Amino acid sequence: MTKPQGPVLIEREGPPSAGPAEAPPVGAAAEDGTAGDPPEGRAMMTVAAALAGRRGGGGAGRFLLAALAAFAGFWASVAAWNFVAGLFATTPALGLAGAVLGGLLLLALLLVGLRELAGYRRLARLDSVHRAALAAIAANDLAAARRVLAELERLYAGRPETAWGRARLSERSHNAFDADALLHQAEAELLAPLDAAARREIEAAARQVAAVTALVPLALADVAAALTANLRMIRRIAEIYGGRAGTFGGWRLTRAVFSHLVATGLVAAGDDLVQSMAGGGLLARVSRRFGEGVVNGALTARVGVAAMEVCRPLPFAALPRPRVGSLVARALAGLFGRGRDAPDAAPAGQGHSRD
Repeated sequence: MTKPQGPVLIEREGPPSAGPAEAPPVGAAAEDGTAGDPPEGRAMMTVAAALAGRRGGGGAGRFLLAALAAFAGFWASVAAWNFVAGLFATTPALGLAGAVLGGLLLLALLLVGLRELAGYRRLARLDSVHRAALAAIAANDLAAARRVLAELERLYAGRPETAWGRARLSERSHNAFDADALLHQAEAELLAPLDAAARREIEAAARQVAAVTALVPLALADVAAALTANLRMIRRIAEIYGGRAGTFGGWRLTRAVFSHLVATGLVAAGDDLVQSMAGGGLLARVSRRFGEGVVNGALTARVGVAAMEVCRPLPFAALPRPRVGSLVARALAGLFGRGRDAPDAAPAGQGHSRD
């Protein structure tokens, strides 16, 4: 019996199997829908739910917290007093050292309290200017608009990046005869370089969140990266617009930003975010973690835009509101693919109005 030459073909019963063209993409959903769901940005959703979903317990809850804080402070003060008095009774030198250290601690607490108070006042100043601008525009009150302009000039008097805009405003502001025109001039001249700096912060945060989500396979690493990057981004945006806050003021600002974001819709935020979500879905066909990274980066950019709206002393009118899709494209250029330049992401100085 001679041995057959070449490969042996064995016929398989039943319908032919699917070819490569019919094979599902990597990470695609099964027929029952149990796996491979489109990326949804779970890390950013977790952060948003944690920061925006927390609410105080009303008047009774605040009273309870205030009472607990007062009792804890009173107990600590009495304990420290008794401790230092006991040292003075036994060893006067140690009692003197304890008194000096206690005084230094009180001084440090006072300085921290003053810093927090100054941060609250800076944030309140931005908010008051924003509300005054809205009222002046609604009433078309030129005198109120000029008061808003004077407050903006005092707010940014020591900022070198606004020196050119302030000089142009001093030359041209007397030509405006209605509130809209005057505040539009102020927005174009003063806030254009600040908007460019805020966009750079948003792009950096979105890039960091997307990279950690896509490249670090550790559990909860994407949530931690999203939380830290968003907190840092919000604080930096507030500093850019003149509202540098302390620790407690920063947390309050963060909750205000996320509350504003949830109120306006975190996911249903317009076509710009929908396009980024669609891009994440396409990239998820290659790698699910890459798709999650794109979506988390897009949601981070949406948080950054909300922070700009909260911290900006003037509403978006003369200058375009940044689009999430453009921010994400610039942030992820070279990270997941070749990005494209965004029309609203012009460098600082190019967004100024022209004569």
